[in-house]
Amino acid sequence: MGALLGLVLGFGLLLVWRSGPRAPQRRSRSGPSIGQRVDELLTQAGYLSIRPAQLYAVCAGCGLLVLVLVLGISRSPSIAVSFAGFAAYSPFALVRYRHRQRTTELRDVWPDVVDNLASAVRAGLALPEALAQVAARGPVQLRPAFQAFAADYRATGKFADCLDRLKERLADPIGDRVVESMRVAREVGGTDLGRLLRTLSQFLRDDLRTRAEIEARQGWTIAAARLALAAPWLVLAMLAFRPDTVAAYNTPIGIIVLAGGATASFVAYRLMVRIAALPLEARVLR
Repeated sequence: MGALLGLVLGFGLLLVWRSGPRAPQRRSRSGPSIGQRVDELLTQAGYLSIRPAQLYAVCAGCGLLVLVLVLGISRSPSIAVSFAGFAAYSPFALVRYRHRQRTTELRDVWPDVVDNLASAVRAGLALPEALAQVAARGPVQLRPAFQAFAADYRATGKFADCLDRLKERLADPIGDRVVESMRVAREVGGTDLGRLLRTLSQFLRDDLRTRAEIEARQGWTIAAARLALAAPWLVLAMLAFRPDTVAAYNTPIGIIVLAGGATASFVAYRLMVRIAALPLEARVLR
């Protein structure tokens, strides 16, 4: 009897040990890395063939080129470093500008895409066919992504995998919602997909109209703020050709003034962009 109890106890302890830790596994809350965020920014800006390392190399090249040019003209290392810093940031600023521009363009055309999908679903087309017809009838900005989806589906026939790749190509929160709606309709069925798409289209049009009114009212304010930010540096660029001005900025006090002005300009510009920017939808369904 004692041997049987010992065997049962040993077997129970073995099962407890093999079952693994009892503490629940915590999800990582660190979020995507800087490289992943920059890669997604490039995708959303439409630069699909550019990788973050290439963007960093372009930034470094622009900064180095401007550093050499300004140093050769002004003979002032402090002025050259200041303008080199702005030049190094300019490619990244261009990507951000293109991202905002493309987001606005896609926001303008998504209601028509959703209407086309709702009409196709109401007409009885299969979901892959409804998505593929956007490649021929949809807006020009979105045709390449849906053309690639149609080619993927013809080659593989795997609807879920093709939807995942379509989401990666679109890299858009509205596109995520549309794709996931199609996925749910394909997997669980239902008759509310057409109604959902029509409601989404009306919501997008209302949001577009509201944003257009706000942007029209604040446009002149943002333009004036950018002009006020750029004016001191334009004046400094013109004064860089005068030897007495250049000599003043080569002193320790001049270097401190330039460093403080550059820091204040950068912080003021980022605050201006953050305060004036309208809230953007996050990609919660990526």
